[in-house]
Amino acid sequence: MKIREIIVVEGKDDTTAIKRAVDADTIETNGSAVNQTTIEKVLRAQETRGVIIFTDPDFPGEKIRKTIAAAVPGCKHAFLTKEAAIAKSGKGLGVEHASPEAIREALKDAQHMHESISEKITQEDLLTAGLIGGEGAKERRMILGKLLKIGYTNGKQLHKRLMMFQISRQEFAEALSVVRQEEPNE
Repeated sequence: MKIREIIVVEGKDDTTAIKRAVDADTIETNGSAVNQTTIEKVLRAQETRGVIIFTDPDFPGEKIRKTIAAAVPGCKHAFLTKEAAIAKSGKGLGVEHASPEAIREALKDAQHMHESISEKITQEDLLTAGLIGGEGAKERRMILGKLLKIGYTNGKQLHKRLMMFQISRQEFAEALSVVRQEEPNE
């Protein structure tokens, strides 16, 4: 699988994992303190080939994603679930620990985040669906993020991410239906 866009990752180990999974070029941020030189490389890549931001599913990874997305409009975003990014030893979380299949799947599902946002799903919808507050909300958000391929978010971020990816009410309802089917019946 050849990827046309340049993939932004956090470090050398991520590049190695990407190259095991697909034929692609990468830009490494070398940590969460993204410098101006890195931003300029990403801007140039976005102008010429396009960019996919593919960071670890943790706080520093989200910080890098937000920093680059704010400085370089129009990037695509690829997400791994925390389960797919956990090291076999159980110690460590990141793109470098994901299987080639999980990496290919995440890249295949890479999406654009939209800045001109219209609200299709409200905070009230999330509350009613049991995705914010209450018992089991975190688990439901994890499953929903996986189904919609938008990554895991906390309660506050879920609404924003649904809007950024312009998830339709129908997509949301269908995914929520699957989430409810997967819940243990009490």
